[in-house]
Amino acid sequence: MTVRSILSGIALAFTAYLAARSLLWTLPETVERGWLLIAALVIYLPITWVWVLLPTRRRIPAPGDTETDERLSPPRWAIALALFAAAVVPNAAFAAVSEAGRAQPFVTWVIGGIGALMTVVMVRRRTIVAWIGTGLLAVSASAWLGPLSALSLGLVGSLVWVAAAQLITVALDRVARDAEELSELQQAASAWQASQSGRQRERRLHVQRALHVAGPVLGRTIETGGNLRPSEKTAARLAEQSLRDELRSPRLLDDGVRAEIDAARRRGMIVMLFDEGGLDDLPPSALEDIRSELAEIVRDATSERVIIRSSPHHEIAVTVVGRRATVGASADEDDVDLWREIRRPR
Repeated sequence: MTVRSILSGIALAFTAYLAARSLLWTLPETVERGWLLIAALVIYLPITWVWVLLPTRRRIPAPGDTETDERLSPPRWAIALALFAAAVVPNAAFAAVSEAGRAQPFVTWVIGGIGALMTVVMVRRRTIVAWIGTGLLAVSASAWLGPLSALSLGLVGSLVWVAAAQLITVALDRVARDAEELSELQQAASAWQASQSGRQRERRLHVQRALHVAGPVLGRTIETGGNLRPSEKTAARLAEQSLRDELRSPRLLDDGVRAEIDAARRRGMIVMLFDEGGLDDLPPSALEDIRSELAEIVRDATSERVIIRSSPHHEIAVTVVGRRATVGASADEDDVDLWREIRRPR
């Protein structure tokens, strides 16, 4: 059982109690048109219960796999019925009796009844409608009973109910907005914390990989005082280049790409990596496809120099350029013998 169902049940019982008072004719001799009392009851109860039982929210799908709430405004016919009840029910009840019976509970119930109806209307966020209905009630009761008598016979309570409902509704809406903002802040904080944890793990992996690659070379360099054999110098040069790759372009690298780049360098090829952005928003599956294609390109490359750049372009993820020196030309005039573009997965 939800809070809404409990409140709806209380509202139904309370409005039924108010309407039932119209059947207890304490001064039947003052009743001149009993059918108007019955008509007021018949008009009031269905309209009030319609407002109590109207759905307040509906579920609509949001983009993705979540759902959001959308407030469902009361239909225009329900608004018209509420204003009709506020205008007709009090006048019908007061017109049904003589002047001596207008202050009796079986007549004045309409003041509390319409006040309760307008309270429900106010809770449904129809502020203007609620106050218009309350104004119609006040005018009718004051015209039949007089302003002071109307206030003393329940009009003050109806005004207080509607005003309190408005204040509570405004407060609840404000609390709901604050809760939503807090939820968004918590989600943002959680996302930031998750990203920081991911970056910390990534940095730990880079450090571990750097120690794995450069540790033996550094240890050997310290051990020999820098007097390395040619093969050891080659290993140190490869280790330095690998560390530079890890610092410059970690998003381009996986074990397959590292192995192919290392093999190309051992063949005498100069391989340079540059990460210019554009890969951060790609999912792991897309990165895996890009790295797999990059590893194949490096494996088949025969250029003297290979330059690999990630691209922020909306269609191109990685550009691979291979250059070969031309006899008698400067380095800037090398021939381009390899040009490959790895497109972003769709």
